[in-house]
Amino acid sequence: MWQSLYPGDAVSLQGAVRDMMNSLFRCDFSVLKLYAGTSNISTSFIFGWKTNKVICSEPLCDAYKKHEIGLVKGDVCEKCRPKSIQELERECKKYRVVVIKDVRVLDIGVLVPLIRDPGLNLRIIQLFRDPRAVHNSRLKSKLALVKESVQVLRSKKQSDKYKRLLMPSNRSNRAENYVSSAMELICDSWLNDMSLVTNAPEWVKSNYIQIRYEDLVLYPVKELRRLYRFTNLTSSPIIEKFVLNMTRGEGYSSEKPFVISSRDAKEAIYAWRERLNVEQIARVEAYCSEVMRRLGYQSVGDETSLTYRR
Repeated sequence: MWQSLYPGDAVSLQGAVRDMMNSLFRCDFSVLKLYAGTSNISTSFIFGWKTNKVICSEPLCDAYKKHEIGLVKGDVCEKCRPKSIQELERECKKYRVVVIKDVRVLDIGVLVPLIRDPGLNLRIIQLFRDPRAVHNSRLKSKLALVKESVQVLRSKKQSDKYKRLLMPSNRSNRAENYVSSAMELICDSWLNDMSLVTNAPEWVKSNYIQIRYEDLVLYPVKELRRLYRFTNLTSSPIIEKFVLNMTRGEGYSSEKPFVISSRDAKEAIYAWRERLNVEQIARVEAYCSEVMRRLGYQSVGDETSLTYRR
């Protein structure tokens, strides 16, 4: 959607993001046609469809069994024949829980109307991560994130502060400048979200939970159980074993950050230490200092160990 509406700014797109999520939660995928450039779309149009368990398992495809727990391999799933969106909608409606991961909601306040809707019973899980690790991840995909970063920066174009960010003095490496500047706004949006939840009525707070990436990968079973309790779902030994194995892999494939695989959790957490230079670390710590303080992330100068405070 962001790509289709470029160069729209991030704030003006928040309402559209909410409306799309509202439709998707109700298994209405026709909303995708608004941004696809064509009305003739299939399951192969869905982002990440090659690792989508629903698309790649029966009855839409016989590559996997629906009840089996495990990774979906793209090279296996890509052999599945495309199905119509209507078929996917029918299959979606068989599930009593729909989960959407979204990294484009910069203001959880726009989701409050969805929390209020009794037909959705929406629960929000907000995942935070060390801003330095987020920055490191974004830098590795900086060319792919240039437009998205510009859209984030354009959302504050009336402010002198953000005019500075949108028009960097160093034009020799615009991609990195835009991605770095957008990180400052992302930290600002995190702070706004924290303030909103702190001052929100109880019916909002009871449907919201905050979790840190570091806690999730270091203590996967404990955090998984906490999330299941929050959503009134029941975990199982098979799921817990799978989650534990996903954080106990060999090494960290940093060159392919968006490939889903079993990795070493500690290497993933501290990869930014080896890949960001001193200047990059200092910059993130400077403009994300309050976020880091609230979430328990210590600055490099203050750290006496590699352990994250909880």
